[in-house]
Amino acid sequence: MLFSTIFRNPFTPPSSRILSIHSRHFDLLARMSSSLVLTPISLNKAALNAPDALRSSNSVSFAGFKHGIRGFNPRSLDKSRVFMSVSVGSQTAVDDALFLDYKPTSAFLFPGQGAQAVGMGVEAQQVPAAAELYKKANDILGFDLLDVCVNGPKEKLDSTVLSQPAIYVTSLAAVEVLRARDGGQQIIDSVDVTCGLSLGEYTALAFAGAFSFEDGLKLVKLRGQAMQEAADAAKSAMVSVIGLDSEKVQLLCDAANEEVEEADKVQIANFLCPGNYAVSGGVKGVEALEAKAKSFKARMTVRLAVAGAFHTSFMNPAVSRLEDALVATKVLTPRIPVISNVDAQPHADPDTIKKILARQVTSPVQWETTVKTLLTKGLKKSYELGPGKVIAGIVKRMDRGAEIENIGA
Repeated sequence: MLFSTIFRNPFTPPSSRILSIHSRHFDLLARMSSSLVLTPISLNKAALNAPDALRSSNSVSFAGFKHGIRGFNPRSLDKSRVFMSVSVGSQTAVDDALFLDYKPTSAFLFPGQGAQAVGMGVEAQQVPAAAELYKKANDILGFDLLDVCVNGPKEKLDSTVLSQPAIYVTSLAAVEVLRARDGGQQIIDSVDVTCGLSLGEYTALAFAGAFSFEDGLKLVKLRGQAMQEAADAAKSAMVSVIGLDSEKVQLLCDAANEEVEEADKVQIANFLCPGNYAVSGGVKGVEALEAKAKSFKARMTVRLAVAGAFHTSFMNPAVSRLEDALVATKVLTPRIPVISNVDAQPHADPDTIKKILARQVTSPVQWETTVKTLLTKGLKKSYELGPGKVIAGIVKRMDRGAEIENIGA
């Protein structure tokens, strides 16, 4: 999730890149084309001429556009290898390490809860493809989402149940706003990695074609409801600790935990960026932490206006509901790497992605590691798509010279 109290504040994939396969493997590929399976196959040249069966099986309909599978940037893969999926009966195995050696150049970054603001979605109404997303959302959600986004009231928009779908839809609408601009499609085509902060991971997966806009919104709707209900069932809270490194924040948590019962213990829930970490836990534990923060030389603590202790075991009741929904959701291998909040790694196997998403609500968000890895791997340009400018603030805090542009809706 995102914390706007601290930092003030797509979807047609590019045309499929055609890869050529070494001739001695062509006959094998042809035999497999009706039920393709992906296990690493060593080739002299990492190239795959994707047959129609593969392109159609990994396509997603969104806002009137067709998402075909996208070839990988040759720079991001070992030239001696190509990854393929191989069907065995009704099962399809995908090498989850497909994107492990990704080399990012251009990234889309999507915000999470906390980035919402009354008035978002207005610009999107000037772009037909973006406006259409809100109309589709109304049918799925059962209420006028655009009205809540544009007119509030703030208390209603800030609720977990509403803010999560509102940010998801507005962020994807921002992709369509970008697409409508001169050169926008070229920017979208250039993106070779994506990620999102907590909730934003669902947005990133939708952009990357792992699931449809509609299926993603259904998941986000359920996620918001399940997290709200889990929060209502316990007295918990979140607080941002400003001005300490992660090791000192952990020591602060340890000190606070010595004074409270097990049910009230706290932990770091969001490794946001150096000097800004969110801690979640029982209300008594959070109060103990706040009382001790100055003695640990923290600059300040800021209690966050959220429903409860997100990204901790307090959210366990939400996990089973998410697992059931994810089992029933069609998830595909993303077209491009999508970095997980749980382990700061990209995953290719649909079953693994489902498990990661279910775990995400109880696992600390590894956003600091994610951004640091992208920058270390040579990321040239990134775009924050959606409401607010929280992510841009984080990226700039980690690297003042980083190039990032905000695309709102």
